[in-house]
Amino acid sequence: MTANTSDQNFAKSSGSNFHGTNNFLPEIYSKKVLNFFRKASVAEAVTNTDYSGEIAGFGDTVKIINEPTITVDQYERGGTITQTALTDAETTLIVDTANAFKFIVDDIETSMSHVNFKELAASSAAYALKDAFDTGVLKTMFDGASTSSPDHTLGTDADDNLGAGVFDGTGGVDITSATDPLDLMARMARLLDEANVPEEGRYFVASPAFYEQLSQSGSKLMNVDFNAGQGSIRNGLVSSGKLRGFDMYKSNNVPAATTDNIRILAGHMSAVSTAQTIVNTEVIRDPSSFGDICRGLHVYGAKVLRPEALVSAQVALD
Repeated sequence: MTANTSDQNFAKSSGSNFHGTNNFLPEIYSKKVLNFFRKASVAEAVTNTDYSGEIAGFGDTVKIINEPTITVDQYERGGTITQTALTDAETTLIVDTANAFKFIVDDIETSMSHVNFKELAASSAAYALKDAFDTGVLKTMFDGASTSSPDHTLGTDADDNLGAGVFDGTGGVDITSATDPLDLMARMARLLDEANVPEEGRYFVASPAFYEQLSQSGSKLMNVDFNAGQGSIRNGLVSSGKLRGFDMYKSNNVPAATTDNIRILAGHMSAVSTAQTIVNTEVIRDPSSFGDICRGLHVYGAKVLRPEALVSAQVALD
């Protein structure tokens, strides 16, 4: 069998470290992976990503200056004003998670297949990275909701179902027969209001099971608040308008409860910051076969900056 000579599907590489003549270009491949990845991430849609450009690898840290709290005093003529000393208090975001992928493209597939394996493999790898990134970030967000008074975690992970209008106690909030899902969302919005969280930039994230129950709460909701499936599938947005002040997102990566209950989350864009990057993609010749090994490394970190801007709930569906 002769070496592959077709460049129909794969761009040629002139790098000195490559033994073949039709390998992936790592620079282009890296951009492809990141492009696919960004199009399919719920976590990026609901977190602050301003610091992603400041990291280059695993273990990097980003210093985030906390907003100072200024004291306001009543002033009387001839009186003195108490000054507030500004400090550069910092919150550190650590890039402490790394995910990698690796696959091999055989020369036979390259030369004989009509499929563009570069595009296909980039899409598949990006989806896997998205899935791992979403799962990790959403867990951080759920774990980061404030538990101080007032408690921003409604219900508990227990088999007992709470009664109508009850949002705390020893069980999950029952949204099948006791509490309307919209009433639960209204309580979550109220907690954010009382924490002085801005209305602009609020989001709501839940699993398909919650949205099924939400759609059954009234036909008018389906007609007015949902947009007949025309939401942005790429980032999980399911409604063209807001519901109880929230942009509505759907994700299968919402952390599971230990019981049959499900978990839902409401918050604000400023609550959590994430930083992530594709550190490297490379192609090497497989020493034990005729093919190219393609691998890449993605790193990220997530930090809860404002616990009071998150509200989670344990929901009972039975």
